[in-house]
Amino acid sequence: MKIKNIKINNYGNLENKEINLKNKINIIYGKNESGKSTLLNYIKNIFYGISKNKNGKNISDYDKYKPWGKVDYSGKLKYELDNGEEFEIFRDFNKKNPKIFNKDLEDISKDFNIVKKDGVQFFYDQTNVDEGMFTSTVVSMQEEVKLDKQEQSILVQKLANLTGTGDDNLSHKKIMDKLNKLQIEEVGTDRSQGRPINIVRDRMKNIEFVLKGLHQYQNDKNSIEASKEEYTGKISKLEEELDILKKVNIIELCKQTEENKINIKNNYKNEKNKKIDELNLEKNNLINKINENKIKNNQKNNIQKNKSNKKIKKYILILIFILIINILIFILNKNIIKNKLINIFNYFLIPIYLIIIFILEKINNKKIKNKINLENEKSNKENEELNNEINLINKQLEILEEEKTKEEKEIEKEQLEIDNKIEIELSKLKEEFKNKLDLNYYLDKIENENINNLINNTQENINKNKLELQAIKIKEENINSKLEEMVNLKEEYDNLSEELADLENRNNVINLTKEIITKAYTNMKNNITPKFTENLSNNIAKISKGKYTKVGINDENGLIIENEYGEYIPADLLSTGTIDQLYLSLRLSMIDDLSNEKMPIILDEAFAYYDDDRLENIIKFLSDNMKEHQVIIFTCTKREQEILNKLNIEYNLVEM
Repeated sequence: MKIKNIKINNYGNLENKEINLKNKINIIYGKNESGKSTLLNYIKNIFYGISKNKNGKNISDYDKYKPWGKVDYSGKLKYELDNGEEFEIFRDFNKKNPKIFNKDLEDISKDFNIVKKDGVQFFYDQTNVDEGMFTSTVVSMQEEVKLDKQEQSILVQKLANLTGTGDDNLSHKKIMDKLNKLQIEEVGTDRSQGRPINIVRDRMKNIEFVLKGLHQYQNDKNSIEASKEEYTGKISKLEEELDILKKVNIIELCKQTEENKINIKNNYKNEKNKKIDELNLEKNNLINKINENKIKNNQKNNIQKNKSNKKIKKYILILIFILIINILIFILNKNIIKNKLINIFNYFLIPIYLIIIFILEKINNKKIKNKINLENEKSNKENEELNNEINLINKQLEILEEEKTKEEKEIEKEQLEIDNKIEIELSKLKEEFKNKLDLNYYLDKIENENINNLINNTQENINKNKLELQAIKIKEENINSKLEEMVNLKEEYDNLSEELADLENRNNVINLTKEIITKAYTNMKNNITPKFTENLSNNIAKISKGKYTKVGINDENGLIIENEYGEYIPADLLSTGTIDQLYLSLRLSMIDDLSNEKMPIILDEAFAYYDDDRLENIIKFLSDNMKEHQVIIFTCTKREQEILNKLNIEYNLVEM
């Protein structure tokens, strides 16, 4: 795989930059801060995308390289695979996914796998090299050779890891230690205490013991269910009875309301009857009064007549007395006195008396007649007034009788309507409860007892049964809590069983993993590591011009190297330059095993600790042994150019 062309629109401090690379050695020269590291990151980011996460850094790569004051944040790269296919990548770094074009400029972005987090995985699909592998093998960064003593030891350990496990971050011993620690901490053993598997087993034993004491509650549960069903049935029936009573009561109340209205009308009617009776009484009184007046008037007339009769009798007595006197005078005068005048007087005395009596009686009769007439007139007038009152009363009685008759008909009609309405409502009620309760039974009870008492008694029975039911439910809740505890314990036991199975499975997996890793490590040591160490030995021998001829690894000392005198020296005793040579040699020895593609070799200030001899050796090595790989060297010095010119090796120079 070869990078052909790099075009940067805006990225970091690079703007409108275009770079053409050749297939062999390319020198990208520039002073410090000229943009070499930016260009290297651009190459990595255009293949794999740029992260907006800090990943432990102070600032993310996205923010670090985003151009100031620029909207555009993009570029393009053209590359060729070993089979001759050419591709162009255009990436807008503000977006997750790039656009990939083939040599016919067709957009083939959708032909590659897409990962939700990272976007289109085109470069991994083509080379089988992920970003981490690209950074740790294809690219040798400047920071990796700026080592203090501690970092030097770390680099030696990485070398040992690479030769032992194939990964510079993996150590067989550390892996086994971590697996053993993981096995103890996350699983445990039969001899351990307080570990997951011990905790699970102890808890399962405790649950088994508790469950034995909880089984009795199941029988209590069945008894409770039966009692609850019985009381629920009673309450349901009583509530239906109460419903009937309340509905009948409502009907009765409606009936009473309507009848109260009728009673009001009856009261009005009774008041009219009372009024009629009062008027009749008043009428009779008036009639009696008329009769009394007549009687009184007759009595008065009779009295006057009697008075007149008494006077006549008095006059008659006086007349008799006068007649006797007259006879006596006549006799005396005839026999004794014998006076003619006296006789004459005696002869006229009675007639004169009769005339006087006649005149007096006539005057008296006239007075009596006038008085009787006056009394009769007065009586007649009074009777006339009384008759007028009687006539008025008769008219009132006539009106009241008509109103009374009308009201009686209305009352009769309304009473009939009420009876019909009540009958209809009772029929509906009978229909509603025909399959539940006998309504006639409750109607008979209502006739014999007060309905409010029946309602209150029924409600009391309901409340009493509800209290009993509540007591049962409380007991049931207690039992349910025990049963729920039992269910929860069973569930916990099942979960613990699964957890135990998982732990045992994990334990088996860890044991199997340790076994596989041990076998793989043994296989690596016996088969792959010798190949690495052989390639590494050949490379270091060529790079060091035979000063170091053999590299090996063992569990005791880690990475060791044989010097020109045949002495084996632990790698951490070597100089920084030698370790750097060793590390680069190891990367170069591995690069052909990374991918089916011949990946480029990118070196960023990788020779800072090389003297001129070492630099000449490594450049000659790259030219002679890495001919199939494109080599890209980032440098701030002209040492590489001078040596290439000295060795007459063709190269492509790019100045930043």
